[in-house]
Amino acid sequence: MSEDEKKLMPFWDHIEELRKRLLIALVALGIATLISFLFAEDAVDVLTQPIGGISALQSIEVTENIGVFTRVSLLCGGIIAMPVILYEIMAFIMPGLKASERKWLFTGLIFGTIFFIAGVLFAYYIMLPRTLEFLVTFMGVQTVPRFSSYIKFITNMIFWMGVSFEMPLIIFVLAKLKVVSAPQLLKGWRYAIIVIAVLSAVITPTVDPVNMGLLMLPLIALYFISVLFAYLAGGKEKTPEEKTEKRTT
Repeated sequence: MSEDEKKLMPFWDHIEELRKRLLIALVALGIATLISFLFAEDAVDVLTQPIGGISALQSIEVTENIGVFTRVSLLCGGIIAMPVILYEIMAFIMPGLKASERKWLFTGLIFGTIFFIAGVLFAYYIMLPRTLEFLVTFMGVQTVPRFSSYIKFITNMIFWMGVSFEMPLIIFVLAKLKVVSAPQLLKGWRYAIIVIAVLSAVITPTVDPVNMGLLMLPLIALYFISVLFAYLAGGKEKTPEEKTEKRTT
């Protein structure tokens, strides 16, 4: 076997590992989505409550209702399968963990799931009511939202809010990989707030500064929680004395 072939083997091993992880995540998502078909109509009823129920919406196209049903089922399936998806992602990014370090994988998995659900609940109970109130009453024009547009709007908000609440888990993984550290995050908190403000302006579907502020506050809190996660992950920088001692040993 040539040297080039030997170098390519680890690369293709990683590709094969990624393929297996993605396949497991997709199978979990598919099964969870199929299960969600059983209660998708109830989920639609819940999602339409902030606008006044299904009666406050209208369908135009023949396939619109079934499209909404499928979209909501997929969202519910993603929420149900999220622990499996997070595990497969973390297991691929952080391979070869020692037995003493595996507890961090499961701890991160638990907190990642909790943060995602917290983001979903925050979007539904805090962000959505204020956003809809602003959009529907803007300029005093009577608005009858389209069924598919409303569901697309609310599912996008819920999903991406859940993803944004995964910040501590993302920082935890990056700290484990020695990409970032707790001291670095603390030093850069001013830049982080600027980035959060820009992201909040992009994510927030309205130009209302109140809604933007509602999103910024939890994201800023999550940033400082991420600093704690980075510290627990062992991502803190070594002192000059520690670095010197390591070089001399």
